[in-house]
Amino acid sequence: MSLSTHVLDTAHGTPAQGVGLHLLSGREVLFAGKTDADGRCPELRELSLSAGRYRLEFDVADYFRGKGVTLAEPPFLDRVGIDFGMDGVGHYHVPLLVSPYGYSTYRGS
Repeated sequence: MSLSTHVLDTAHGTPAQGVGLHLLSGREVLFAGKTDADGRCPELRELSLSAGRYRLEFDVADYFRGKGVTLAEPPFLDRVGIDFGMDGVGHYHVPLLVSPYGYSTYRGS
């Protein structure tokens, strides 16, 4: 079973390059990395995962600060966490569409 993500910056209309992300199972960090120029993290897909509950965390405030966006202190969105389950069948794609004040996600393909 495999996992991928794609982060899109809806405030700028671009892929979100350089977003720090973590994959967790419970409190254990299984993976830490950053998105590439296309807003993806290909290394995430190389993990061998089994059925279970997982959490992806995205460091969005750091990303927007790096783009020169002035954020409140504390920022409205600092780290976005997405809790999801994998039932052991197929590929899971968890995209994140994000701006400084909102985000959405869904199970992609």
